[in-house]
Amino acid sequence: MKYIFFSAILFTLSFGDIFSMNSYEADFRQVVTNDKGNILEYSGHIKIMKPQYALWEYLQPSTKLIYINKNMATIIEPDLEQVIVKKLHNSIDFFKILKNAKKIDKNTYIAEFGSVHYTINIMDSDLKSIEYKDQLDNTILIDFSEQTVNKKISLEEFTPCIPTEYDLIRG
Repeated sequence: MKYIFFSAILFTLSFGDIFSMNSYEADFRQVVTNDKGNILEYSGHIKIMKPQYALWEYLQPSTKLIYINKNMATIIEPDLEQVIVKKLHNSIDFFKILKNAKKIDKNTYIAEFGSVHYTINIMDSDLKSIEYKDQLDNTILIDFSEQTVNKKISLEEFTPCIPTEYDLIRG
């Protein structure tokens, strides 16, 4: 869960023409590789909007919804019938990361936020992938496809609908 949660925080903000978008929507494939070479793979759909709104909808291997609303995260896990609501103390501003990203070659940028180095790959002005190592030394690779940039997204889409029968955990 830490892998998913960290990725969700990372993308509380994202890009458009890679450096100046207001909203972003895409399918994603996330591959987490630990230091022993074990691999976990996730896939789903993401919606992001300025200033700090995101919805990560994980579809595989199980359903999970992660809502980021400024400094709050709500994680809905239908298989467990539980919801975790957590205040974010160290939300990552990805627009700042991009603003400070340095171009390495035609399609590659390197950025640093805190002590984390991000490799950002673009192709034909689209975000192709982001790769980084988390605090647990896992390599995270997120590939994006079926992208839409600057589509009007309603703020209501970032408001979680919590079933009343789910257990609610506040962290």
